[in-house]
Amino acid sequence: MDFENALKINNGIYTLPEVSKILRLPYYKVNKWVNSYWDTKLGASFESKYSWTVKNSKAVSFHTLIEFYVLILLAEAGVSTKCVLHAHLELSKLYNTAFPFAQKSILDGIRTTGKKVFVETKDGILSLDGDKQFNLDFIRVFFRNLDFDNELIASRFWPLGKDRNIVVDPMRQFGHPVIGSTNIYPETLFNLYKAGEPIEFIAFTYEIDKAHVRDAIEFCQAA
Repeated sequence: MDFENALKINNGIYTLPEVSKILRLPYYKVNKWVNSYWDTKLGASFESKYSWTVKNSKAVSFHTLIEFYVLILLAEAGVSTKCVLHAHLELSKLYNTAFPFAQKSILDGIRTTGKKVFVETKDGILSLDGDKQFNLDFIRVFFRNLDFDNELIASRFWPLGKDRNIVVDPMRQFGHPVIGSTNIYPETLFNLYKAGEPIEFIAFTYEIDKAHVRDAIEFCQAA
């Protein structure tokens, strides 16, 4: 399997502090995931790393960011990090991809018992840890905050949900979060709000809805 993780603009460029902000995770956790898991345990399979260095700071691509998001959802369902990593390795081999958690066909098939991860294929339910007991109650994990391109690879991430106005798109603004269909950074609106400008004035100035401004404020305050 070829593994290419070269620095490319359209792949998105996210430093670890930016990943921490977008996913609302403590920096130490993101740093651990990159250095101890993706760059070592998972990267070893490809004799490569999932990160690269940008101005003395590590950065990852959009698809690695999405894989972290999937890890979060599986953890919320009760699956241990060890089990998630093992599932990632097995799925990488099964589907011949370095980014199994960024592919719609795989994500649609992921099931969990709350402790272990399984994948539903055309041939049935496949255990990812060798467990042959299938008389279990499966929980389906939904990845509602993702959009996929024509090749069914994750292409956009909506950190507050699709009913809100913050989107992460690697094809726009180097992948920096922006407001809806604009190229306005949430931080731009938030800084005006912190300076005392009313939401109505900010919305009027940038010709956007007040809801866009409120979403920018929520996104930045939660970071």
